[in-house]
Amino acid sequence: MVLNYIWIAFFLVAFVIALAKLIFTGDLEVFPAMMDATFAQSKTAFEISLGLTGVLSLWLGVMKIGEKGGVVNVLARWLSPVFTRLFPDVPKGHPVTGSIFMNLSANMLGLDNAATPMGLKAMEQLQELNTKKDTATNAMIMFLVLNTSGLTLIPVSILVYRAQMGAAQPTDVFIPILLATFFSTLAGIIITSFYQRINLLNRTMLLTLGGMCAVVAAVIWGFSRLDSVVMNQVSVSAANILLMAIIVAFILAGVRKRVNVYDAFIEGAKEGFQTAVRIIPYLVAILVGIGVFRASGAMDWLIDGIRWLVAALGFDTDFVAALPTALMKPLSGSGARGMMVDAMTTYGADSFVGRLSCVFQGATDTTFYILAVYFGSVGIRYTRHAVTCGLLADLAGIIAGIFIAAMFFG
Repeated sequence: MVLNYIWIAFFLVAFVIALAKLIFTGDLEVFPAMMDATFAQSKTAFEISLGLTGVLSLWLGVMKIGEKGGVVNVLARWLSPVFTRLFPDVPKGHPVTGSIFMNLSANMLGLDNAATPMGLKAMEQLQELNTKKDTATNAMIMFLVLNTSGLTLIPVSILVYRAQMGAAQPTDVFIPILLATFFSTLAGIIITSFYQRINLLNRTMLLTLGGMCAVVAAVIWGFSRLDSVVMNQVSVSAANILLMAIIVAFILAGVRKRVNVYDAFIEGAKEGFQTAVRIIPYLVAILVGIGVFRASGAMDWLIDGIRWLVAALGFDTDFVAALPTALMKPLSGSGARGMMVDAMTTYGADSFVGRLSCVFQGATDTTFYILAVYFGSVGIRYTRHAVTCGLLADLAGIIAGIFIAAMFFG
């Protein structure tokens, strides 16, 4: 229901602003630009779905091997103490906990192509437990917020963009991004737990969250001791080695269980193709709405309004120029990436605005895209508090990013 109102708002706000431009400034290009955006974004949505078909088929095939080989069940048993508290409605030891773990691990390593199929598989398994098939469950919402908060340990793509834009030290944003995304994820867990009345003040959760803090601190310490070239090599190599190790481990587990791994892979791959087709309408809807909103100039007006408000309150407006990346990120990953590159091009890769844009890009994930794809894949229409929790986690990441960037680069 919330996505419905947001989608309507995209078009209504865009139309009103475009009409005002036409009447008061005589801008004859705004409506053609909006129509061009609808066609371009429709094409983009289909191309994204088409591109996902192969990746979904591959990873859902691999996941099917792992499921029949017993790997997913083993992961489920290991994670039960934590997951039974974060996902109290999921039966203890259910295979979905293994799928969720695989998805979150892929996200942490920046392996988007692997994370999406695993996430869709987890959502499908959660839907099997859902008694109201058109309404999101608490477990679905918690899982979505963990995804949209964007916890990433190795933001490889951002570091590569900084190197291409001529940054003197491309990796100087690594620690700020890690800190900002950690606060975003932590806020997402706390906010969603508050909505769902989940008690986090118990020994298991305190040890888990404390352990996460320790891991983040260890990663920060380890990578801070490497120079930029070695750091990029280590991060890329570690991610790819781990990914291949997972594939081989799943195959070996299937062989050990005497599973026909080839047939299992084909069975899972068929599901990947079907899933890719199912999400096309949802992608078209959300991307067209975003495209029209941007083409109308509504995003520019929003940024100018924020700049005026911040100045009126007597605060420093230096960070406002980087906000387009932060505001675009929940809507479109590619759009936010374009905003980040534009900020580095306009202000310089080593400027405060350029660096802050990179921190914003890495602090959170594409909330509306994830909601549209994941919920759309299983036919969820009523999202309940998913959008609210996801956006509040994004807001926490943005606020943390501003203060952390000011501390490191201000």
